[in-house]
Amino acid sequence: MDKITFSSNEGKPIRCKAAVCRKAGEAFVIEEIQVDPPQAYEVRIKILCTSLCHTDVTFWKLDSGPLARFPRILGHEAVGVVESIGENVDGFKQGDVVLPVFHPQCEECKDCKSSKSNWCARFADDFLPNTRRYGMASRFKDSSGQDIHHLIFVSSFTEYTVIDIAHLVKISPEIPVDKAALLSCGVATGLGAVWKVADVEEGSTVAIFGIGAVGLAVAEAARLRGAAKIIGVDLNPDKFEIGKRFGITDFVNSALCKEKTISQVIKEMTGGGVDYSFECIGLEPLMEEAFNSTRTGSGKTVILGMTKHRLPISLASHDILRGRTICGTLFGGLKPKLDIPILVDRYLKKELNLDGFITHELRFEEINKAFDLLMEGSTIRCVLWMDK
Repeated sequence: MDKITFSSNEGKPIRCKAAVCRKAGEAFVIEEIQVDPPQAYEVRIKILCTSLCHTDVTFWKLDSGPLARFPRILGHEAVGVVESIGENVDGFKQGDVVLPVFHPQCEECKDCKSSKSNWCARFADDFLPNTRRYGMASRFKDSSGQDIHHLIFVSSFTEYTVIDIAHLVKISPEIPVDKAALLSCGVATGLGAVWKVADVEEGSTVAIFGIGAVGLAVAEAARLRGAAKIIGVDLNPDKFEIGKRFGITDFVNSALCKEKTISQVIKEMTGGGVDYSFECIGLEPLMEEAFNSTRTGSGKTVILGMTKHRLPISLASHDILRGRTICGTLFGGLKPKLDIPILVDRYLKKELNLDGFITHELRFEEINKAFDLLMEGSTIRCVLWMDK
């Protein structure tokens, strides 16, 4: 990518455009806002492009509870360039290409130093604040001086944003920025779930519940691992043609199972159930079906979808006793600062296919059209370009 030069705004507020949501479910308004300079352990970045994820829709619709805060700048899948840094920031400098990531990695706590998981004991439990180390303090203000709330420590629907270093990853400038943005949430989640959490092996059978960006990434990762059968489950039959390009071999339309459950259909297709199932939507009944579709004795279910209501799921205790396992994962078990550069390297070496995820590209000002496409199910990923 071409080098980006910045005017001398270091230590000063920047005025720029942002898509502000004033009320749950309402259309975004392009406004001029003020973005404050970064404080200690923070970096201010210029967003190059951002993409829409269903998590953005979830928070956009949220009209009650502690996470329902407006006005707000949504967005969390993006790529940017460092404009300025605060105090105590090591490893980043102006001009670096970076990915903001909702999942933190402080690199100092017991869990960050462990290879057992990607959890960050220091930061990951707390999703409520606007800023990681400064609580509800916001780095955004509207034209009247009112604070604008952040979203899960990223807020990428703006030309400039401020990110804590625990949520920022430096990447190679050689990767196309639209492809890079995919790795800041959904696609990376699907890849990691297969490679790090499930550790799918050659010849395995796999079922994927939900054929969106995350589900397609699961399919691509399973294909690269040499899975023998990859079953996609979705309500939209058009997803099967898309899924074929990512290695999906069979398709189950959950609306056409008639008197049978999805898990019964899958068991019949596989002679007893799949080795691995992945729930990529966030619906409790589908989590149960994903578990029930796995093979007795060794089947493993991985939950990637984030539920809206945090309801319990019901699993038969004797099925667990007989060897099936179930687990969940945030960000696919990936440690952002360690694993994202590896994914970028695999893409640059042509070992990873990121083509086909981006189905639409629009100007940033067309964000409401992009949301409509996502709500209609007409897009896998829609990229919004800041300067086009």
